[in-house]
Amino acid sequence: MIALASDCLVFELASGESVPMSAEMISVEVAGDASNLFDAEFLKNTSHAVFHYFKYELGRQRVSLGEFSGALEKVLRSMALVAKSPHAPPGQTVLESDLRQLVSAPGGGCELFFFPRLREELRQKLRQGPGVVRFCGLRPCVKRLAGVRRWTLRCRAIEEQVVSFLRQCLEAEHSQGRTALVVR
Repeated sequence: MIALASDCLVFELASGESVPMSAEMISVEVAGDASNLFDAEFLKNTSHAVFHYFKYELGRQRVSLGEFSGALEKVLRSMALVAKSPHAPPGQTVLESDLRQLVSAPGGGCELFFFPRLREELRQKLRQGPGVVRFCGLRPCVKRLAGVRRWTLRCRAIEEQVVSFLRQCLEAEHSQGRTALVVR
């Protein structure tokens, strides 16, 4: 029997066939009205997040295609609600911060200065009691931190480090858990 690559999940198709796929192999197409809401990069990142959820958060080796697509649809529906409504639901404020600005500030291109600045930015947003804190510009920020023009494996590691850092800061700073964190 051939061993499954460490970065793959086995997808069980409706026909009964099992196909191993990595996050990079998954392609997503959205039809109908929702196709205007999401760009290709966003869909790719969202499918990677769902893949990561099954593989690492749940520790699964196999997942049915229906189960995966259902989880992806749930995430996209929640994101479509945020994208459609210019205002947050009553009592839910959305505060946005641009990671490109944080990394472009003096000394920000160095990880030593960037991460404390990022934590302080999150603290300032949380003091305002938002329902959602959204950080945008992740990929350009990561490439600046890595000092590269094209995406590399090091970029991917830094990207995971930034997202993980934000999650940990949110948990440490905001114990009630009523604020959603969106990083894109």
